Amino acid sequence: MKHDFYETLGVHKTATKDEIKSAYRKQAMKWHPDRNKAAEAEEKFKEINEAYEVLSNSDKKSAYDQFGHAAFDPSSGNFGGHTYSQQNGPFNFTWQSQGGGQGADFDFGGFSNPFDIFEQFFGGGETFSFGGQQRRQIPTYKIQLSFLEAALGCEKNVNIDDYKKKIKIPAGVDDGQRIKFQDFNLYIDVLPDKFFKREGNDVYVSQNISISQAILGDVIEVPTLGEKLKIRVKSGTQPNTLVRLRGQGIKDVSGYGRGDFFIRLNIVIPSRLSAKQKELINELDL
Repeated sequence: MKHDFYETLGVHKTATKDEIKSAYRKQAMKWHPDRNKAAEAEEKFKEINEAYEVLSNSDKKSAYDQFGHAAFDPSSGNFGGHTYSQQNGPFNFTWQSQGGGQGADFDFGGFSNPFDIFEQFFGGGETFSFGGQQRRQIPTYKIQLSFLEAALGCEKNVNIDDYKKKIKIPAGVDDGQRIKFQDFNLYIDVLPDKFFKREGNDVYVSQNISISQAILGDVIEVPTLGEKLKIRVKSGTQPNTLVRLRGQGIKDVSGYGRGDFFIRLNIVIPSRLSAKQKELINELDL
């Protein structure tokens, strides 16, 4: 009987991606067979990585929340829909779509070996034994990038095994992604930005405007991924209005299109008004 994936990682069903990642780190460090010599360590490590591979993927997690372990068991029926399966190393992932229409074919590639997940977080170049087989792991290094470096791409000088190398980071890489080079992997750690927020390939910024600008309209300057841009605020703009710039977001790292750029207009209400200002507002009777 398989253990509940949430119990395996020690998280609640409402856990965020960051909480799931943090719980995985803790459990993986504890049960890695090269660190824990208990007889059950290898099997426990496999369970931990299987749980993380499902719960860290929104599509797999959704299927698991709906159907439990049956979502990945071809013998459990098709739930009135279609079945999609893929064998990846020690794990077999299957997703069943509901209803009689065409189902969406999700990519359940994930990681080909539990140690791949472990290395994404912890790096290392040792030779591991798993399932009776020796497997050589190329080293994984972590690099920190600013938001704009990740979004626009950049070149970085790095030291790999005491050798200086210039590497090219493609535009559109995201936090937590891993780039495979010929003799090493590079784990991407994107630092948060005080202006820009990323959702997929879309970018969001917040821009404050005054009450008079919202009522009367104005032309304001806002930051973008490139140069600052002037946009027109329409008269009568409402709080939290979103201005959408199509195709001005982040380029897809695979080269398939770009996201959009969203500007959220926040109307700032003054906390203190002069007597004259209060009088004028009362006269306007807004």
